[in-house]
Amino acid sequence: MRYIIIDGLDGSGKDTQANLIREKYLIKGEHVIVRTHPSDDNKYGIKTKKALLGRGKINHIKASMYYALDVIRSVRLCRKKGGTIIMVRYLMGVAYLPLPVAKLLYAFFSFVLPTSNYMFFLDVEPDELLKRLLKRKEHEMFENLNDLVKVRGKALELANDWHIINTGNSIEQTQCDINKILDELDLKNS
Repeated sequence: MRYIIIDGLDGSGKDTQANLIREKYLIKGEHVIVRTHPSDDNKYGIKTKKALLGRGKINHIKASMYYALDVIRSVRLCRKKGGTIIMVRYLMGVAYLPLPVAKLLYAFFSFVLPTSNYMFFLDVEPDELLKRLLKRKEHEMFENLNDLVKVRGKALELANDWHIINTGNSIEQTQCDINKILDELDLKNS
């Protein structure tokens, strides 16, 4: 089983790259599952999204709690199916919490949830992220320059053993950068 994690801040291109990776392995005839969080096929994901669109500390707490439950649910669903599993927006959700709590929860979730050598953090400068996010019709509570700078800093501090990919480049260049690493890992693991 190949377990690929695609994480990054909102607007970094996670879904785009996850779908390109999915296509890469489907072309090879492999079974591929993509799970994006918050997901819209269960109550935890739906409640996460609703809380993220709200404001205030209570919505922040609700979003964090429901997000964790949504991810855990996805892991349980996918473990039984095998093949290539791509988890989008997975561990770095903890970076939205205060740093001491984020470090503690990152360590905990990295221990209890599956991880792999196939972990990609898609990184973009906060001002570019904000430009991308302002094109959307709905805006989540952390989609402002100040929060993007803070959360990015925490996420990069947590991403010590991740492949950090600059997605400020074109989609094609980002795809090429990711595919190079995937091919190296696949060769090493075969």
